[in-house]
Amino acid sequence: MPNRLAKETSPYLLQHQNNPVDWYPWGDEAFAAAKKLDRPVFLSVGYSACHWCHVMEHESFENAEIAKTLNDHFISVKVDREERPDIDQIYMNAVQSLTGRGGWPMSVFLTPDKQPFYGGTYWPPKAARGMPGFDAVLFAVLDAWKNRREALFDQAKQLTDHLKVVGSAGTGEADGELDVNLVTVVEAALAKNFDSREGGFGAAPKFPHPMDMRLLLRIAKRTGSAKALEMVTFTLEKMSAGGIYDQLAGGFHRYSVDARWLVPHFEKMLYDNALLVSALVETYQSTGRAEFSATARHTLDFILKSMTDEAGGFHSTLDADSEGEEGKYYVWTVAEVEKVLEPDDAKIFAAAYDITPRGNFEIEEHPGRNIPNLPRKLADVAKSLGVEVGDFLSRLAAARAKLLEVRSRRIPPGLDDKVLVSWNGLMIDALATVAGALGEQRYLAAAQQAADFLLTTLRRPDGRLLHAYRHGQAKFDGYLDDYACLANALVSLYEADFNARWIDEAGKLCDIILAQFIDQATGGFFYTADDHEELIARNKDVYDNATPSGTGMTLMALVRLAKLTGEERYAAAAERGLRSVGELFERAPTGVGQSLLALDLWLGPTQEMVVAAPDFASRDEVLRVLRRQFRPHQVVAAVPSTGESPLLKALLQGKRPVDGKPALYVCENFTCRAPIVGVDAITAELTKLPSLK
Repeated sequence: MPNRLAKETSPYLLQHQNNPVDWYPWGDEAFAAAKKLDRPVFLSVGYSACHWCHVMEHESFENAEIAKTLNDHFISVKVDREERPDIDQIYMNAVQSLTGRGGWPMSVFLTPDKQPFYGGTYWPPKAARGMPGFDAVLFAVLDAWKNRREALFDQAKQLTDHLKVVGSAGTGEADGELDVNLVTVVEAALAKNFDSREGGFGAAPKFPHPMDMRLLLRIAKRTGSAKALEMVTFTLEKMSAGGIYDQLAGGFHRYSVDARWLVPHFEKMLYDNALLVSALVETYQSTGRAEFSATARHTLDFILKSMTDEAGGFHSTLDADSEGEEGKYYVWTVAEVEKVLEPDDAKIFAAAYDITPRGNFEIEEHPGRNIPNLPRKLADVAKSLGVEVGDFLSRLAAARAKLLEVRSRRIPPGLDDKVLVSWNGLMIDALATVAGALGEQRYLAAAQQAADFLLTTLRRPDGRLLHAYRHGQAKFDGYLDDYACLANALVSLYEADFNARWIDEAGKLCDIILAQFIDQATGGFFYTADDHEELIARNKDVYDNATPSGTGMTLMALVRLAKLTGEERYAAAAERGLRSVGELFERAPTGVGQSLLALDLWLGPTQEMVVAAPDFASRDEVLRVLRRQFRPHQVVAAVPSTGESPLLKALLQGKRPVDGKPALYVCENFTCRAPIVGVDAITAELTKLPSLK
């Protein structure tokens, strides 16, 4: 019989609905049962695309003996970390404090008052590979519960007190100067960890660092550093050529298990692709190199085709596994390629994409399997085969299309089709930015549809956001990053289509942050609202992980709104918020890249660009010129626009076309130079605007 999880909407929780474990979802019922039955709580946290979560489910949660132990002696609670990041943050801090490391699945033992006393991550069912068995862990916890209860509760209280401190670490009033050195000094720290042979930062396993790459682009803009720009371009070249990038369908996998980006962990996350698209398009604007814009387009096309909800939002994750094996959907043998393509085309594809009889993936277990990747420049491969480059590229494109069509008939990885506001905000931001930079209306239309969907479907009547949506049901109170990511995305959307609605909505979201998430004592921001469910700690999300921190995104949204609107409440909150994490800019700069991006824009000097044109056609002609280059230290407004916003009144007041021609007003702190009139004059003048270096 299905357990209680059958009534949930989370794909991750539903994966466990037929386990013999008597799972509870997080909630009052579970903890009331723990108190009534005098049992410890076993909390298991994971997400639908987590490979080792699947492994632990199969090995332990489908194991009748282990299930009986859990059912007889524990209250077992299952949480989707993507639905409840507030819970995940608190208990991940606990596991890291106890063990020095963390990850998923996360396994934590709690008192009935939700206080943790022991935890870890994945445990095999029996002791193996130097790890204790889950069976032994359960019996050890039971022994402590029965025979050392007082010591156990003392440890739980001490750990809980520690978590309250850890959750606010690195935040507080700071009196130091906010200056550009705090931004530019990060280059040396990133250069120290840069892999000059394969790109990226650090050793294997190698993760994308999109916030760091975007920060390096701004440092290059400020200082003229060729090294900063090279670290970004080389990393994106290597990633785009590697197995971490889906060479057939587009889109990036989560991370690479090796140093050269060949073998990925095959799950695809919405947030990775959104953040990397933003880095790609900014690199294209910085360099003019079309391969970066092509990869951005290919990735967005994949998202629109494969991870877009019919209601308009974007799905969360594609699993790493299919048919019970990680990566099976994506790999090819020589025979499989030769079955689809003509002999000469098969030879060309194999030479270009590293398809060999030996294979390049799990060779010992499955010899002959290959992850398509591009170890050599395509022009060099064409030359080695004696094929003209244009013909070679054309035949490769046709081969990719044929193989992709055949691959689409395989059993696909599982899709987590829930829609999360925070991750959707990142994707809307990427779509809007690319739409402006490349003039792609279909990306703009997708961003508009998603934004409208979130604002109408994942919002309560009082304007407060809900966090998650699936199959017609929106639930969970919004978190800080939901408000911040969506507000930031709406500013980007305004700068793409100049619909005043987006600025008004961004302002409303930031006003809620200032009313219900701000720490009045320090100016920092709590991850949960002041009326959120009471947990054992109230965290501040200040460090970037795979996604930018809630604090960093809040600061970026506030800075952009302050620069566009001149509203003192946004400017004051932005400056105080930046100061609240000022100590981290010096102590741990590589951990707060998103907050440094906000600081970089805050310090500027930031120009307010206002385009005033007699019609939409001439307005868009000026905007094409304005968006051609990488201009990170500006905000943009325009007339004519769709609707009016009181928030934009100060910036737009008095800005009109001149003599029937479009005019560009270049302002700083709402003090404007004489307008530049006519497209030709604007084009010439934009090339002369002083660089920050």
